[in-house]
Amino acid sequence: MSYQVIARKYRPQRFGDVVGQEHVTRTLSHAIEQNRIAHAYLFCGPRGTGKTTIARIFAKCLRCVKGPTVEPCNECTECRAITAGNSLDMLEFDAASNTQVDKIRDIIIEQVKYAPASGKLKLYLVDEVHMLSASSFNALLKTLEEPPAHVKFLFATTDPEKLPATILSRCQRFDLSRISVKLIVDHLGQIARQEGVKIEPAAIQAIARGADGGMRDAESALDQLISFCGEQIVETDVLSMFGLTAQSQILALSNAILKGEVGALLRELDDLTRHGKDLARLLSDFLNHFRNLLIYRISEGNLDLLQVSELEGAALAEQSAAVTTDALTRIMEVLTDAERQLRDATSKRIFLEVTMIRAVEARNAVSLDTVLRQLQALRSGSGAPAVVAAAPAPAPAAAPARPVAPVARPAPVPVPEPTAAPAVVTAPAPVPADPTPPAPAAASASPLDQMWTKLLEAIGRVSNFTRSYFLQAFPVSFDKNVFVIGFDPEFADQMALVDTARNRTLVTTKLGELGHPNAQVRFVKTAAPAGRLPAVQAESPAAPAPTVPVPRRAEAPAAKGAPTAPAAPEPPPPPPMNLNDFKNDPLIQKAVEVFRGRIVEARPPAAS
Repeated sequence: MSYQVIARKYRPQRFGDVVGQEHVTRTLSHAIEQNRIAHAYLFCGPRGTGKTTIARIFAKCLRCVKGPTVEPCNECTECRAITAGNSLDMLEFDAASNTQVDKIRDIIIEQVKYAPASGKLKLYLVDEVHMLSASSFNALLKTLEEPPAHVKFLFATTDPEKLPATILSRCQRFDLSRISVKLIVDHLGQIARQEGVKIEPAAIQAIARGADGGMRDAESALDQLISFCGEQIVETDVLSMFGLTAQSQILALSNAILKGEVGALLRELDDLTRHGKDLARLLSDFLNHFRNLLIYRISEGNLDLLQVSELEGAALAEQSAAVTTDALTRIMEVLTDAERQLRDATSKRIFLEVTMIRAVEARNAVSLDTVLRQLQALRSGSGAPAVVAAAPAPAPAAAPARPVAPVARPAPVPVPEPTAAPAVVTAPAPVPADPTPPAPAAASASPLDQMWTKLLEAIGRVSNFTRSYFLQAFPVSFDKNVFVIGFDPEFADQMALVDTARNRTLVTTKLGELGHPNAQVRFVKTAAPAGRLPAVQAESPAAPAPTVPVPRRAEAPAAKGAPTAPAAPEPPPPPPMNLNDFKNDPLIQKAVEVFRGRIVEARPPAAS
């Protein structure tokens, strides 16, 4: 007898033998038991998941001499004929080879009216049915909708989206899922024992991982490995034959990214490249590992949601303690973009190296909201020290060179006059944007400003991304239950992003929660009034009072009458700030130093 490959030798012959598709086999079994057998069935799913196999088992259940029965005998003439594929009343053909409407008419439409040669039912199994032409589908519609009582149709396809809706509506559809790694590992272990082959657990795990949910792919790989290795199969044989990466190497790469060890990362990647590993598959496995790590962290260590080995489960527990959810999300965004672009890259190795370095940078990156919060903290804390830095006359040049070190400590000067706002406003000649907001804002914030701050906080709790659109906006008025939100002409492009039905609903909902039900929202383009700051500045607790103008350079002359005499030794006030002044601003330089960033673009402030 000729050799039979493992995929055919161990092909399931009854519903109980099918692996990983219980939702389909159970439904079909109940349909047979209750005598609720439809006239057309459609089996959809990826390759190698059991579509044709389940269709044949179902046919044997209907055609068996004991049938209809849930357990075919597999011994009668009809069961053996269906298994061998030569049954006269179980016509099986490939739609890819019979796409023309004439063949469909000859094979099906003209033959359905004839009774079966034996038994009660005649069955038609059409594999890859989506390959039929549009004319063939149209010719089949009437027959498929109202076939004779003795005819049943069984369709199988890997691409159900290509089927016309008129065909789908006439069939009972079953979607087969990819088979889990654990089930594939267990099934391959049984086959190896029956074949007398010794195989390492890590080798079976590698085969199952490379099969991508297809049992036939896994069985074909095992068949090939037996021919290559004989009766002893180890993990290195599997990795070398299929270009896969060992799980330990993927864990080593992920550890290097999480620890920021770029050198170790590039060395490991170079070793994998020199050994001929499939870089596309490596990136896919790498992305899947970080997906498992993210789910493990979110689910608080629940391994039931993951299909991982014991080694990987222990590694997930260790790595999850060293990374945050936000960092994992940023890393996965980098890897996902790279997976989409890798096939178009001229040099896949260089592209993957750059991707890994970007993943390390994403691990150490800081979110925009964090940057804004810390920047506001620096800005609010630098207002008082600016006055103090001017007091020590012995080293006036040291204050501009390193403003943060001396400025952060001497905070006692604002304390003697807690109620006198002019003391804080007078001294900020060198950094006028910083000292003005803190004192006056908290004391003189208008009800409209307070409501705007609470509204931004409420929107941020729902979506920080949506809240970022409002950072350049400012409240204009709230009259007759209509809340008017303004955008300076410089930021008019932001208004187009904000003025949507979804954002309107969100704002009105949050206004209702703040005690203003049934409020309406209107967005307008208007210049920011002299006392009104955009949301990016007004959201801090030191929001400027409406009486303080945005361009605070005009306050320097008014500050001359203030009682703070120590401001005299301060270096002469700088000229009106332009783009270069912005880049040289001590606070901006400190922010760049703290966040290890670089200035990409600098916008001048909006004219008031």
